[in-house]
Amino acid sequence: MIERMLLVPNGLKIPKRGFTQAEFELRTARAQRIMQRNGFDALLLTAPANVRYFTGFDSQFWESPTRPWFIIVPLEGAPIAVIPEIGAPEMALTWLKDIRTWPAPVPEDDGLSLLTSTIRGIPRKFGKIGAEIGREMALRMPVSEFLSFREGLGSAIEDGSPCIWEIRMVKTAAEIDHIHYICQIASDAYEALPSLISAGESERDVVRKLRIDIARRGADATPFMPAISGPGGVAQIVCGPHDRALEDGDILFIDTGSTFDGYFCDFDRNYAVGRVADEVHRVHEALWLATEAGIAAVVPGATTDDVWWAMSRIIEAAGAIVNNVGRRGHGLGLQLTEPPSHRLGDGTRIVENMVLTIEPGMEYAPGKMIVHEENIAVTKEGSRLLTRRAPRELPVIR
Repeated sequence: MIERMLLVPNGLKIPKRGFTQAEFELRTARAQRIMQRNGFDALLLTAPANVRYFTGFDSQFWESPTRPWFIIVPLEGAPIAVIPEIGAPEMALTWLKDIRTWPAPVPEDDGLSLLTSTIRGIPRKFGKIGAEIGREMALRMPVSEFLSFREGLGSAIEDGSPCIWEIRMVKTAAEIDHIHYICQIASDAYEALPSLISAGESERDVVRKLRIDIARRGADATPFMPAISGPGGVAQIVCGPHDRALEDGDILFIDTGSTFDGYFCDFDRNYAVGRVADEVHRVHEALWLATEAGIAAVVPGATTDDVWWAMSRIIEAAGAIVNNVGRRGHGLGLQLTEPPSHRLGDGTRIVENMVLTIEPGMEYAPGKMIVHEENIAVTKEGSRLLTRRAPRELPVIR
């Protein structure tokens, strides 16, 4: 009954929530092949996205920093959960069978002795454990406890982030279906937005209405939605909304990171408020073409540097004066932003089933920036749009 009330995108089936045991076995088996190549006996995972990726476990309790949670992915066999007792009933509903608990919180030994004994019981082939201590990773445990744990373990703990990202950067078909679905929900909401708002409303009013509409269409959450407006462009794209009212001649920039069953979309749209200057239309057209070039450049075997250059040639020819974003897109999945980055020197080789954003932006005058963004999946032939392509002409808010 609830699903019938949702405004489901035309012709798109709602993906089944959660994933099958076969899906998690597939992820784990691929991870273990990559671990073998990197010489790790196990991966130690603490961050919510990594825990969810291998187990399916999800909880709003992540908002509480009191208790650490540990998942160990061994070189052979299924992952092992070492978690607070409070989470055991829900973890038991996942595919994991080996769940070890302690009555957290116990500050004097918050799972460390149990974690140590568990890892010591794993067969040693390389004498090396991979942990979340590198690129775009974070340990969800006190650093002092991690250092104590590492000192007493008996196996070397090294940066496992290259291994973890190699595992997660390539999505399964089911993951891509989830991302496609939330992208279509947000695309529908973006298209409907001009009919919901008008000049004179504040950025906060706009965001409130768009959040409600995205939720009504079936999204689970919208943790990221900056909205910024300004005459002819915006000065930044990461903060807001503010109380500023939309005025004639403004550009309204809105970005959304909304989720369905844990998976993010991340793309923006731009709107003209009333009549905008001809220069704005010129820059918008250049960015639309740069986006087309970025999408076309994403093919298996290309690099993130290639994608950068495909967009940059058009943007620079259009008169860009600065790039303060540092990249022109990134990976996407269980997190709003994931590796790789479309930037010079990243050098990541693009492979089938990556999910990427294409995000050219340019500041064409001091304090006046416009940014475009789409989400794509990589196929054998090239790119498949997961979002609905932004209109070539700026939508108008009156």
